[in-house]
Amino acid sequence: MRKIRYAVAMSLDGHIAGPNEEYDWIGTDPEVDFGAMWSQFDALLMGRRTYKLAVQTRGKAAFTAFTGVRSIVFSRTLKRQEHPHVAVVPELNADWVRDLKAQSGKDIWLFGGSNLFRSFFDSGLVDGVEVAVIPVLLGAGIPLLPPPYSPTKMRLISHCLYRSGRVSLAYEVQY
Repeated sequence: MRKIRYAVAMSLDGHIAGPNEEYDWIGTDPEVDFGAMWSQFDALLMGRRTYKLAVQTRGKAAFTAFTGVRSIVFSRTLKRQEHPHVAVVPELNADWVRDLKAQSGKDIWLFGGSNLFRSFFDSGLVDGVEVAVIPVLLGAGIPLLPPPYSPTKMRLISHCLYRSGRVSLAYEVQY
C-alpha cells in the first residue's frame, strides 16, 4: 500500500512559513537531490493556500510539468472547471484517501499547509513525517502542526546532515 508522507521544510523553532506565509528563508541546498526526492512520489496533496502560492510563484504550468505526478487540491472554494490541471476535492474524506492509498503506484506527498496536515494527521492518514530542518530562527510564523495538543510518538527511520547545517529527518508515525 502506498504511504502518505508529509514532507516539509521547517525552521529550527518549528515554523514551516513566516508570519506572512513567507518561505524565502528556506533557500536551496546543492547537496539535496530534489530529483531523487520527486521520483518517490506520483501524487501530490495540498490545500488551497499552498496551491495558490505555487500558482502565484510558478504558474499553472508547474502542475503540468511533473509528468506522472497527479496534483490534488483540497478546497471548498476553488471551482474544478477553472483548474483543469489539478484535481479539486471539496473536503477530506478518509475513505476516499484510503482508496487512493490502496491504488498501485508510488508514495503520496502531503505538501505544505499545516492545517491540511493537521486534518490528515487527526484522521490517522499520515504514514510518515519528513522534515528538513533549516538552520534559521523565525520567532513567529505558521507552526509545523497547529493546535490542539495531541502527542503522537514517531519512530526515526532516516536522517541526513548537510554541510549547510540543514538536517533531514524522516519519521514513521506510531498511531
